[in-house]
Amino acid sequence: MPRTPAKSLTVAAHAVFVPAGLMTVLLGPLLPSLSSRWALTDAQAGFLFTVQFAASTLGVAISGWLIYRLGFRSAIIAGLLPMAVGVSALPANSRYAGISGIALYGIGLGLTIPSGNLLVAEVNPHRRGAALNLLNFSWSVGAVACPFLIGAALVRKELPVLLYSVAASMLFILALIVRMPAWRDYVPGIATEEKQRELTTDRHDFSYVVFSGLFFLYVGIENAVGGWAASYAKHIAAASPYTVMTPSFFYIALMAGRWLAPLWLRKMTETNVARAGLGCACLGMLGLVATRTMSGVIGSVVVTGFGLSAVYPITISLLSHRFESAASRVGSLMFTMANLGGASLPWLVGYCSTVFSNLKIGLAVPLIAGLLMLTLYLQDRMSSLVSKQS
Repeated sequence: MPRTPAKSLTVAAHAVFVPAGLMTVLLGPLLPSLSSRWALTDAQAGFLFTVQFAASTLGVAISGWLIYRLGFRSAIIAGLLPMAVGVSALPANSRYAGISGIALYGIGLGLTIPSGNLLVAEVNPHRRGAALNLLNFSWSVGAVACPFLIGAALVRKELPVLLYSVAASMLFILALIVRMPAWRDYVPGIATEEKQRELTTDRHDFSYVVFSGLFFLYVGIENAVGGWAASYAKHIAAASPYTVMTPSFFYIALMAGRWLAPLWLRKMTETNVARAGLGCACLGMLGLVATRTMSGVIGSVVVTGFGLSAVYPITISLLSHRFESAASRVGSLMFTMANLGGASLPWLVGYCSTVFSNLKIGLAVPLIAGLLMLTLYLQDRMSSLVSKQS
């Protein structure tokens, strides 16, 4: 059997992550339109994020089972199909059909994103941090394009055409991956008996708690800021027709930071890059809460996105370093925590906004979460979690 080429598998993961990025952030630029069409309060609108990420949690659980029995490729293929079907349901006039579509593509995202990240981490063992930042750069390409595409489609009244086109592109990628030779259906290595024993000892309790917290908080922060940016911009500058595109500035900054991260990682450790990034992101979120102008919103989301850019790929890299061949199994739990964060924090933003009749107060939620995440990364014991880092 030929040796599985890391490059081919990595390229396939990149191809999947562009539409996955678009689908992950789709609700954000659509939220003002959906809220108006369905007469939703901020709390009800925030619940749509809960639907997406709760469904995604189910997808993560299924992905762990699929990866260990059929390999990474099968898990990715299984995710692309519900993503395509789910986005095709969004043009339906019924609110319940739309919510069902959101849940369906949420399941697909839960299958594809953990599988792609863990695959790239495993087949690039000597440059995990850089490889994962570049993979998530591809995710950011889709995330950046999404608000512009949605804004243009809404202006031209061609939103259904756009959504059907996205579905078709995912089916095309699925067909290409299906045609990959069977030997490329890479299955993760099995943990050694020693590693299995380590996973059951008290020595790893702190690792589980810290990584669970990091994954929960990061995905919650990113989706709270990116998901509510358009609605917040509309509160600040209701007359502007470009508020729907505000999230793109956030995701452009994410993309730029992930492109530059491999350069930073040549001179700094992964934990120090993450710490600096989180400090920058907290300053950006503080500015977002304080600003009263559209330019302030744009500047704040840019600073926030740039600060967050390398944090998630680095966290996945540190997880892979720490748990080695058992990372795929542990990763299932961590990506579940990530999706719980994505389901909880954006909803909490909407809930606080409704209770206090002020979206600024709601946006204090990701700021507090960012400070908590920075606190976790600043702990001295964080270094012990990555003692095996090369």
